Amino acid sequence: MKSEYHSIGTGSYTLKNVRLETGFEYDDKEVVRTKTALFCIEIEAGRIKAVRPNDVHSKGIDAKEFLMLPAFKDMHVHLDKTLYGLPWQALSPKRKTVKDMITYEQEIIPELLKTSVERAEQLISLLQGYGTSFARTHFNIDPTSGLKSLENLEKALEHKKDFFKAELVAFPQHGLYYTDSAPLMKEAAALKTVDFIGGLDPYSIDGSIEKVIDFTVQLALDNQKGIDIHLHEVGEPGMKTINYLIDKVIENPQLKRKTFVSHAFALGHLSLKETEHIAERLAMAEVGIASSVPFRGTIMPIPTLKKYGVNVLIGNDNVQDYWSTFGSGNMLQKANLIAELYGYETELELSRTLEFATQNILPLDEKGTQQWPKGDDEANVVFVDASCSAEAVARISEVKGFMAQGNLLWKED
Repeated sequence: MKSEYHSIGTGSYTLKNVRLETGFEYDDKEVVRTKTALFCIEIEAGRIKAVRPNDVHSKGIDAKEFLMLPAFKDMHVHLDKTLYGLPWQALSPKRKTVKDMITYEQEIIPELLKTSVERAEQLISLLQGYGTSFARTHFNIDPTSGLKSLENLEKALEHKKDFFKAELVAFPQHGLYYTDSAPLMKEAAALKTVDFIGGLDPYSIDGSIEKVIDFTVQLALDNQKGIDIHLHEVGEPGMKTINYLIDKVIENPQLKRKTFVSHAFALGHLSLKETEHIAERLAMAEVGIASSVPFRGTIMPIPTLKKYGVNVLIGNDNVQDYWSTFGSGNMLQKANLIAELYGYETELELSRTLEFATQNILPLDEKGTQQWPKGDDEANVVFVDASCSAEAVARISEVKGFMAQGNLLWKED
């Protein structure tokens, strides 16, 4: 936890002077601003017990009229691999391919594992300071680290369990067969703490799309896990992999809503007609995309994917590590970048863009009807210094406090 945050609420308590969005104001049928009001929020057993009119004289924690939003979620990050907490190091110009990076990882992993628990905790604290209380994190499964990356990550998550939760993806970073990782993947897949089976560029790393995808799908089925595969490949190999995975999910409908392609940069190099066709297939099979935005000049067709109903999740991916110099850990910054990339500039558009930080939870629906928070919602929220969602996205507003499972931390004045 960043040192400027301190715990001010646990168990059952009431918050007063909480700003919530209540609707839109219109001018000639166009949304021009967002209406808000102050409320009292009752917290009990990690959930929102009630939302009631504000009472400034009531006993409770003063939220100081800051805007309460759904907590942020990072849906693609590598908590086990970071240089955060170590001396500054920019990206090396010597390592240009994924296989170059695999060789480099094989050299540095033994030393990095010695401090990976502490560094994972520091990275979690960084994410928390920006209002993130949940992440989908990939962790290395490879012959160099064995299951040690997972073991260390689990220790870090245990230390942070009161304020941070994660779902875990077993990630064969060094390839299933390029290095002998398949047996280790089977071992990891059997563990209860592992939620997803990962993968990496089947064609360019392992030389076979079908062999890798078949193994991954069967492993997920055998262990009742989801699938989340890294796919950086573009052109024919990338699209063939996406289509083959869609076919396998259609064959095994229990994998619907549980299967994701991370990055999927091949989608950023298609014509509009091709994009619409693959978006229809992804939506029909209920296969989601977990994207980083942007990536070395590749602009993903997020508006088209969303138009066709594809579940699009966003994450920071690499946060200041040896794969990328960039990555702030700030999901609100990601939403801001998406707004700028796709020209979301109006009050309504900006308010909708918040969904990329909260992963599809919004205070108001399209018509301005309040839909969050409600009684019995999970008490995972963030307080920002903004008048509304649109301002929070546009200005990347400062996080003043956050709540995870009903546990409230607040920034020192």
